[in-house]
Amino acid sequence: MSIFDQIKNMAHNHPTVKNMADKLGIDQETAEKAIAALTEGHQAEGDTLDVAADKSGIDKGILGQVMEHVGGEGSLNGFMQMLDKDHDGNPMNDVADMAGKFFGKK
Repeated sequence: MSIFDQIKNMAHNHPTVKNMADKLGIDQETAEKAIAALTEGHQAEGDTLDVAADKSGIDKGILGQVMEHVGGEGSLNGFMQMLDKDHDGNPMNDVADMAGKFFGKK
């Protein structure tokens, strides 16, 4: 399971995400996708908004509003830290472990 999917699942039906979506005038599913795409985009090379827009298909203007609402680009690290189970600063190995368990490889 990708980082995008992991974060989107964590954001699914979260009351704070619903509140943000309502304030921004977008549906909750778009807000969930935006948070996941922004978080993944923050970890990738290149501009966070460009990567997130390419990943999600969401307009960069909406993505910018979501990013501002969650506290700016620096706050996206918090979402990655939720996935970093062993607190080694690299959530990718934890996501790979989760995916391996999910698909019965560990």
